[in-house]
Amino acid sequence: MSDLVTPSQTVGPFLSLGLTWADGHLVVPEGSPGAIRIEGVLLDGAGAPVPDGVVETWQADPDGRFDHPDDPRGASGSGFAGFGRCSTDDEGRFRIVTVKPGAIGDGQAPHIDVTVLARGLLQHLTTRIYFPDETEANAADPLLSSLPPERAATLVAEEAGEGVLRFDIRLQGEGETVFLQV
Repeated sequence: MSDLVTPSQTVGPFLSLGLTWADGHLVVPEGSPGAIRIEGVLLDGAGAPVPDGVVETWQADPDGRFDHPDDPRGASGSGFAGFGRCSTDDEGRFRIVTVKPGAIGDGQAPHIDVTVLARGLLQHLTTRIYFPDETEANAADPLLSSLPPERAATLVAEEAGEGVLRFDIRLQGEGETVFLQV
């Protein structure tokens, strides 16, 4: 019998070797006009922080456009990549600095797409962050309106100060975040 500790991550203990980068949490530079900070904690089913996770975000620009050829309206040409990646710290915390996306014009409320990678997950999870100041748009959003109110609430960030939103991600259990099949 050995006293060696084995890694807890199903995806391997080498997540930080290629998946992370120092400024990945900066979708826009801090202090940019209209910049907001999204902060949260990644929690497991028991409510304990997940210290070795990765939270990725992808979003439209403030005009609701993507600088990507697959945007049905054509690439915006703005140069706004809209992609962020942040590792969780020892307390399970993550933060992304970005700008609020505009509505993309298909009935969906402004939102940020989120991918979660963490120990114990054989496949990434996908969810969304919606904005608390978009009450009317959120009520009409096809995804949010298809969910019971208590489940839809797991997708709406909370105001946490001037330019700061709070969005915790609960992987399972009571208050589990709604995850999407993609």
